[in-house]
Amino acid sequence: MERWQHPEAVTGVSPLIPQLAARILEIARRRELPVGHRLTEQSLCDSLGVSRSPVRKALRLLERSGAVRSSPRRGFQISMPPGELAVLDLSGASGAEQEMYLRVANDRIGGRLPAEVTETELMARYGLGRQPIQRVLNQLARDGVVDRKPGRGWAFRPLLSDPESHRESYRFRMMFEPAAILEPGYAVDAAELERCRREQNELLQGGLERCTPAKLFEAGCHFHETVVAGARNRFVLDALRNVNQMRRILEYGTRLDLDRLQRQCEEHLQLIDLLARGERMEASQFLRQHLNTARIVKIGADPAS
Repeated sequence: MERWQHPEAVTGVSPLIPQLAARILEIARRRELPVGHRLTEQSLCDSLGVSRSPVRKALRLLERSGAVRSSPRRGFQISMPPGELAVLDLSGASGAEQEMYLRVANDRIGGRLPAEVTETELMARYGLGRQPIQRVLNQLARDGVVDRKPGRGWAFRPLLSDPESHRESYRFRMMFEPAAILEPGYAVDAAELERCRREQNELLQGGLERCTPAKLFEAGCHFHETVVAGARNRFVLDALRNVNQMRRILEYGTRLDLDRLQRQCEEHLQLIDLLARGERMEASQFLRQHLNTARIVKIGADPAS
């Protein structure tokens, strides 16, 4: 079987395209789209918030990987079952690049890098050429960690870089996530909630040992964002997504504690059961306690703080 190569190395594709392709795979996997399901460009544009051109390029990339196929009259269709889509890796990042990615992020969290940097400065600091540094910066940009400045250089976005900011993020979530469940007209998406249930069960049935920190983080985000989305309030959902974005790198570099992760998945499943039964008051109280426990475990906080 021919080895899959990073598309940028072969075709000069923008770094945005593999990221969009990965998001399309995630949509297909979570919705459990069957083989032969037609992917329409417009629906993907709406889901991803981008124009048709990058979506079309991402679909072409997926076609080269074998994840989708195309025909003149039916457009693009899924060509792999959800389980196979889940293991496709379109990042193309080598182990050395992934290590450098975390090193740059951790240096920023630790205050060893300023808020704004140039490629030349990073090349000198890490002893690398321009292309490896650009690939790392592009990956950081895709993950929302840095932004390219209009003129020259890159600017880091705010990160949760110390225990106090981490504590504040959990206290903030404890204010609005449980309250979202009690909003008038709250209605969690039942199909999406069941996808979360399957995802959490898969983690408990051996997935925790196989998943990377990034995959585990995304599964947690998917669950909590599904819960608060039931409030039908874009500001609440945007607030949670913003917090998740700021804590992403900190979570990626966290040592995995399988016992803690197992308890976390079990609590997620308990909350899903409460929501599925319509027990919103109990679900709200349970979620607040779940977040408080996570806060104490992760940052060693005083329960009263």
